[in-house]
Amino acid sequence: MNTCTKVFLRKKEISGDRISLYLDFYPPIRNPHTNRLSRREGLGIYLYRHPANAREREFNASMMEKAEAIRCRRFEQLLNEQFGFLDKEKLRIDFLEYFRKKCFKKYQKWKIVYQHFYDFCEGKCTVGEINEDFCKKFQAYLLKGGRRDGRKSKLAHNSIAGYWSTFRTLLKEAYQEKLLRENINDFLEKIEWKDTKIEFLSLDEVKKLAATPCKHEVLRRASLFSCMTGLRISDIQQLRWEHIVKTEDGYVMRIRTEKTDEEATLPISEEALAFCGEREEGLVFKTLKRSMINYPLRAWIKEAGINRRITFHIARHYSNPYQLAVNEYRDLRFNR
Repeated sequence: MNTCTKVFLRKKEISGDRISLYLDFYPPIRNPHTNRLSRREGLGIYLYRHPANAREREFNASMMEKAEAIRCRRFEQLLNEQFGFLDKEKLRIDFLEYFRKKCFKKYQKWKIVYQHFYDFCEGKCTVGEINEDFCKKFQAYLLKGGRRDGRKSKLAHNSIAGYWSTFRTLLKEAYQEKLLRENINDFLEKIEWKDTKIEFLSLDEVKKLAATPCKHEVLRRASLFSCMTGLRISDIQQLRWEHIVKTEDGYVMRIRTEKTDEEATLPISEEALAFCGEREEGLVFKTLKRSMINYPLRAWIKEAGINRRITFHIARHYSNPYQLAVNEYRDLRFNR
């Protein structure tokens, strides 16, 4: 048999010769948002402890009537299992902590967006602060394009668009989890992606890289794997052996790409699979670090006799990786 929570109106003497009124719940009620038990609710209503005249006595009587009306309303809400009045506590929830915990289940880009948001709100943000105006200010902050790595150049427009898209996904999830009262995305504009000119590695350049030793063998394998599959460094770092599945038509990768944050099934040739090494458990390229795509990558490219400025991002854009002739794939595999 369920026990009905009773609601009592209590008084507490406080400083300034005043009395504070609050509600006392017994047994305590569990906040569905925080899962914590709540015994009290402050009303923000105060009385004169020693009313000196008729006006102050009238004021006290009026405040008592107001507090009693709230007590009756709370009792009715509890009978109907309506806990909206607990939203005041929900508004004090640390939104940054909520965001940080989300990052553990997401991709690297979420952590980058979290750091930008942390800087924007100077390390403090509650659920109650998340509204349309606040989010638009964060959008404007991103559009200024400030980097966190100390470089003077601004963030690329499409990077900003991606970060904003990730933040809007966060807001959507917070709304679906009933942390936010409204879907703020309904009032926020997207940042549209811009078409960009893509540089390509030629097949000859890819062959040069395949034939050139690299100080970090995992970087060499990951780079050539990227050339053959078109995967980004972030997706390669997250690639696990269980994502690579053999089907009737050959091997495929079933992954959630960081840029789109959507599930994708991508074909993978046996030649590309060879650069993954022997099948194990866990991450495919376990020792691959993002720092390797800076100086180590440039040194390897220079050693291969390629004088163009090539980044890992450009290296994955080489002419039609799925349409090369079989003997050309074999050339790469032979040089491995």
